[in-house]
Amino acid sequence: MSTVKAKITEVTPADNTAVNTATTQTIDATVTNMKDGIAKATAGFEATQVKMKEGVEKAMKSAEEFVAFSQGNVEAIMKSGQIWATGVQDLSKHIAAAAQASMDESMSAFKALTSVKSLKDVFELQSSFARAALEKTLAESGKVTEASMKLTEQALAPITARVSVAVEKFAKAA
Repeated sequence: MSTVKAKITEVTPADNTAVNTATTQTIDATVTNMKDGIAKATAGFEATQVKMKEGVEKAMKSAEEFVAFSQGNVEAIMKSGQIWATGVQDLSKHIAAAAQASMDESMSAFKALTSVKSLKDVFELQSSFARAALEKTLAESGKVTEASMKLTEQALAPITARVSVAVEKFAKAA
């Protein structure tokens, strides 16, 4: 036991101060390292948060633009459908009127045929009626074809405009 006492008494207060100073420096260094680590983690978290916020804002803006673009497409299709429906209705009325006029002319020709006295007059009247009916049919079919083409162009105009907008928009994005 006396050797243990001797060794304990051999440690001087100056040695204790050195151990305490080294321990304090190690603790201070650890605390400083921890503070630096926390500061770096906080800065990284804040940077990530800023990037996430920017990403979400961009995604929201893109979604809003997509919705607006899609809404424009739907409106163009609706407008095109309205133009088409109105045009088809007008064409149908025109065709019905032409058919009615043709029917009236046929009835007039039939009445004229019933009052004819010679076979020569029947052939002349019949050929005159056939020629007039053919000319009128060709003229009416030309009008209907022209009106149909014009209607198609008018009905496709809103959709064509949206395609142009889409091409322009995607060209800017690329």
